[in-house]
Amino acid sequence: MTSRPFDVYQIRRDFPSLDQHIHGQPLVYLDSAATSQKPRQVIESISRYYSGANANVHRGSHSLTSTATNQFEAARDTVAEFLGAPKNSIVWSRGATEALNLIAQSYGRHILKPGDEILVSEMEHHANIVPWQLVAEQTGAKVVKWPVDPISCQLDMAQLDALLNSNTKLVCVCHISNVTGTLNPIREITEKAHNIGAVVVVDGAQAVVHEHVDVTELDADFYVFSGHKVFAPAGIGALYGKPALLDAMPPWHGGGKMVEKVSFGGTLFAQSPAKFEAGTPNVAGAIALAEAITWYKSIDRKAAERHIAHLQKRLVNGIQSLDDLNIVGLQPAASVVAFYVEGVHHSDLATLLDQQGIAVRSGHHCAHPLMDAIGINGCVRASIALYNTEEDIDRCIEAIRKACDLL
Repeated sequence: MTSRPFDVYQIRRDFPSLDQHIHGQPLVYLDSAATSQKPRQVIESISRYYSGANANVHRGSHSLTSTATNQFEAARDTVAEFLGAPKNSIVWSRGATEALNLIAQSYGRHILKPGDEILVSEMEHHANIVPWQLVAEQTGAKVVKWPVDPISCQLDMAQLDALLNSNTKLVCVCHISNVTGTLNPIREITEKAHNIGAVVVVDGAQAVVHEHVDVTELDADFYVFSGHKVFAPAGIGALYGKPALLDAMPPWHGGGKMVEKVSFGGTLFAQSPAKFEAGTPNVAGAIALAEAITWYKSIDRKAAERHIAHLQKRLVNGIQSLDDLNIVGLQPAASVVAFYVEGVHHSDLATLLDQQGIAVRSGHHCAHPLMDAIGINGCVRASIALYNTEEDIDRCIEAIRKACDLL
């Protein structure tokens, strides 16, 4: 696909939600790491499905079922191509969280035993920590922390060498931190983990919208992401798993569509990925995710990332000299800037920004262990997307300055 030249103002015209006022001020949306806004092409794809192709998939003989099934499976093809993966390695999920729980319960619960170790980085979102704690309790395995440097907010690869051992069965790590934007060296991590026989689970929720992801090149065993981070609706996501791993895993949920034959004498399950997709799937969500990926791939992605890096630098330059303001783990050219002001609660600061039409996130960002490592109870995070402009950043800088003057 040939990408169109990058023009932020043309891109913004695709996003109706950006054209609104909050508290009488034009909206500046800087919370895309939490969820991205949706282009009209994605919104219209949902309407088209429910208006003309609404039917269940795989289990009908009428034309609407055939149409819906073809669109649903074509969407799987789109996701597979997006990740550089074979089609039979893509399992639909409600998002990264459900996908990680599926891996924990279907893979981890059946291979882990007492004494085994699950190595989890300290910068993880709770979605890539809690499922491993649960499965550790169920199996007698142990969750081992891979510490983050509290200043640089980087993972130390030498520590990885020290922590990996014959008991390590899983290494769980994010591709990009949702708090600081730290980009982790996944290919190096997978190589080191595979050398001692461990399986690597990568949370790619923040990465797929900023990095060119090729799971084959990364050699990830599992890779997950949520559609709503990449311009698609909430409630849809994907799990990539190496086919040999998926084929050996038992189902997690039971019901219709994931079976070949059911009797009271036993059940014959479908092949993967179908055996992991019990019940009626989010057909509209899958189709909309494919539309979002198609829209995103029509953009000059390298130019979009240069634009985002420019905006991040502009924001940092505008606020770093403010009294008592501290930027957390600044990662050059990332899409996020996390910060706090000494003596000011992060939610108070975010509320004052909201009153000026600036949408940011405050709190622990579902990353309590990282906050503990840094030694703070929370922070404000401004996260930048390709639809943000220099005017957005300048208004954010001015709003932060005003808020700091008031607090």
